[in-house]
Amino acid sequence: MGGEYVCTLSPELVQRAKDEINEVPERRAADIEHIRDWLKHQPHINARMDDWTILRFLRGCKFSLERTKEKLDMFYTCKTLCPEWYKNRDPQDKKMRAILELGLVMPLPRSVEDQSITVLARPGLRNPNTTSMDDMMKAVLVTLDLLQQEEESLGIVGFQMLLDAGEMTLAHASQITPPLIKKFATLIQDGYPMRPKGLNYINTPAAFDTVFNIFRSFMKEKMKKRVHIHGSDMESLYKQVPREMLPVEYGGTNGTVEEIKNYWLQRLDARRDWLLEDEKYCVDESKRPGKPKTSAELFGIEGSFRKLDVD
Repeated sequence: MGGEYVCTLSPELVQRAKDEINEVPERRAADIEHIRDWLKHQPHINARMDDWTILRFLRGCKFSLERTKEKLDMFYTCKTLCPEWYKNRDPQDKKMRAILELGLVMPLPRSVEDQSITVLARPGLRNPNTTSMDDMMKAVLVTLDLLQQEEESLGIVGFQMLLDAGEMTLAHASQITPPLIKKFATLIQDGYPMRPKGLNYINTPAAFDTVFNIFRSFMKEKMKKRVHIHGSDMESLYKQVPREMLPVEYGGTNGTVEEIKNYWLQRLDARRDWLLEDEKYCVDESKRPGKPKTSAELFGIEGSFRKLDVD
């Protein structure tokens, strides 16, 4: 989407945006302009200034101007403090390509009924001896960023995660450390203008319990209530993610995993220039009014862990 925003939502979704996230179409342009003007006065933030990017953040914050400013600052700050996830995101880079071709994370084709989006993650497919969690996170975030950029309904209907832990081993679990989880939780909950509606786990091995308990400790209360652990009970999963949304391999009717994976590879390739250009949007902490933000301050976990020991 270029400079000026053009609404692509169905009348139903426009109504949902009014009801659920306080969007007033007549005031939309003025709200975008207010945030753009604010961004221009932030010496430390080099942000995307187009209508669409700003609108995504307004929607993710239910049109609270103050929350939108906080989230934008947080998004660009996190992005800058996590170069291992946000630098060198060329989908045609050899190492990146190998990770993307595993199909570790892919949004499933949308449900016609409620337009909701489900993202399938299969973290156990990578080789923990030759790849790292940072490689995985880069693939996850590059896909989420593309999804946000191209699917307007995402900001209204939200999305849910379906995590298939079937191939996960202790080697995978040992790489999912508390600092990494804290960093990801902070980024997604405080930096992204997304509306996570649910987390569904299937095929969870015993090794997963420890990791999951750490995850829970960093989740906001309302997110904890949206977690469903199905184990190998597919009927339980279908209550949360209907069969018509799932790939054939999961008992569904929504294409094969291979088809969906290749579709997203093509989408990433088509957006290669946008992804490469995206690296320049960041913060310069030396120019931030007041105290610079640091990784330790945003992602540090000492305090949280002292708290956990007591519980």
